[in-house]
Amino acid sequence: MFGLSDMPSFFVALLIVLPLVALVHQLGHIFFAWLFGGKVSFILGRGRTLLKIGFLEIKTVYFIDSFCHYEDLAVDNKLTHSLVYAGGVIFNIVSVFILNSIILAGYLDPKMYFYQYAYFSVYYAFFAVLPIQYGENHPSDGKALYDVIKYGTRCDLID
Repeated sequence: MFGLSDMPSFFVALLIVLPLVALVHQLGHIFFAWLFGGKVSFILGRGRTLLKIGFLEIKTVYFIDSFCHYEDLAVDNKLTHSLVYAGGVIFNIVSVFILNSIILAGYLDPKMYFYQYAYFSVYYAFFAVLPIQYGENHPSDGKALYDVIKYGTRCDLID
């Protein structure tokens, strides 16, 4: 049962673990965009800007949403764009394997927060690959990947 004693864990999950999962996801997109010579910007959250450092912008409601904008890939083809779109899911899944390996090796004790991280990462990856159009020029990673492979159309704003 979920009770008052679970509230501290809930708030840590909501305010720390989930934004960390979103950050790792976006770092996957950013990594591949940089790898192929692109320019990136990354926004964590919605609302007023709290902090802006280089390509990173953190909003007041930082735990709700995140997205990445990239442009001008030096290596510009279907494969490179596909890897940028898939980068978030790749980083989420790989980070879970790394975390589990570190726990299995005995370097970290299994804690609820690590379980929450793994759960949210798989959740994030699952919903990212669904081919859904959120709005005009705002596809899911899966939809952007599908569109670039099937039609050659590209979108530079990804979740």
